[in-house]
Amino acid sequence: MAAKPLFTSLVVFSSLVVAVFIFSPSVPSPSTLTAQDSSSSHIWSVRRMVGWRPCEWWTQPPPTSLLPVQTNGYIRVDCYGGLNQMRRDFCDGVGIARLLNATLVLPKFEVAAYWNESSGFADVFDVDYFIHQMKDFVSVVKQLPAELASKEPFRVDCSKRKGHFDYVESILPSLLEHRYISMTPAMSQRRDRYPLYAKAAFCQACYSALRLTKSLEEKASELLDAIPKPFLSLHLRFEPDMVAYSQCQYSGLSDASMEAIEAARGDRKPWIGETARVWRNRGRCPLTPNETAFIFQALSIPTNTNIYLAAGDGLMEMEGLTSIYTNVFTKSQLLSDQDFSIMHGNTKAALDYYVSINSDSYIATYFGNMDKMVAAMRAFKGLYKTLFLNRRAFAELTSQGLEGAALAHALWKVHKEDFVMGRGSALPDCFCENSL
Repeated sequence: MAAKPLFTSLVVFSSLVVAVFIFSPSVPSPSTLTAQDSSSSHIWSVRRMVGWRPCEWWTQPPPTSLLPVQTNGYIRVDCYGGLNQMRRDFCDGVGIARLLNATLVLPKFEVAAYWNESSGFADVFDVDYFIHQMKDFVSVVKQLPAELASKEPFRVDCSKRKGHFDYVESILPSLLEHRYISMTPAMSQRRDRYPLYAKAAFCQACYSALRLTKSLEEKASELLDAIPKPFLSLHLRFEPDMVAYSQCQYSGLSDASMEAIEAARGDRKPWIGETARVWRNRGRCPLTPNETAFIFQALSIPTNTNIYLAAGDGLMEMEGLTSIYTNVFTKSQLLSDQDFSIMHGNTKAALDYYVSINSDSYIATYFGNMDKMVAAMRAFKGLYKTLFLNRRAFAELTSQGLEGAALAHALWKVHKEDFVMGRGSALPDCFCENSL
């Protein structure tokens, strides 16, 4: 009688193993692909049809956008997460402060052990420059007036709200009552219903007013100078926590990578079966370094390209990229050991941001906060060699059984169209489309 449960267990286990291999696509081999398999020209030789420029209502604000004579109170924006998430939240907070006719207090950056972070806003950004650049958009103060200086702000929590969130209706009464509030902006909020003067304040903060401190900019410039030119900045995301958060399953990874992913999963178990296939085909799974190298070759990006790796610590399976693209450079290689060892998460992220907005070309394997900010800033600077690798197309094409030259050709067509039309290359809130 004991044999039946054992047999059932073996059948279930075998089914799970089969599901993992079916719905975890095999990793393509870039080394078998040549430039002739994809296209006779590289992706940057394609003529871009659509570009982006700053909208006139931001760069040439009308007289009606003049600041109010009297403030409705003071707002401090409390920012959490990595540098680019905090930057995004702060920029949103600037727009909200203008919307509510409030005065902005310098933000509070979270001190987070997870991000190896203890630096604040003034440790990363030039405060005086920010205040000067925002003077026609929103009032900013370093210190509160005497009657409020000793008080803690009244906390207004709107961070979990999504979609259209009416700040005037929900936040303004608290601001008028308490005169000093702190807040974290709502997630995924819509700014299309903001008056243009509030949107202009948001845009000015994001793209004109946030400059690195002098010391940090000097270090970033030193890093930029050390990278062989010309170069491509690559924002690659394949860390254990990133993969674990995605709930995707992979085959062909090393034992060390699999152990690191399992350790980071916690309660987030990977999808299996049909759910795993649908999830991957929606583009939810991070590209591996090996897959990234394959797409690079499909786009005829030469294997001797100088690549700056704009990424955090802990990337897995890097030999999948570096065995093909051998000229890969990192912060830890180019900076002195002393400089690198004393840097926190925010300062490292600031260096990656600075290098990426000044690189000859920029490619991202994901579409996170840094990628959106870098792409928009590059559009602001008139740099259009920016591309986001299409995870969804890669998943769909590989699930159809395409491989080798056929897969490379299909990937070329998809990315060529994305690049020509400028898809994902700028935040629409501040930039207007124009023909190139």
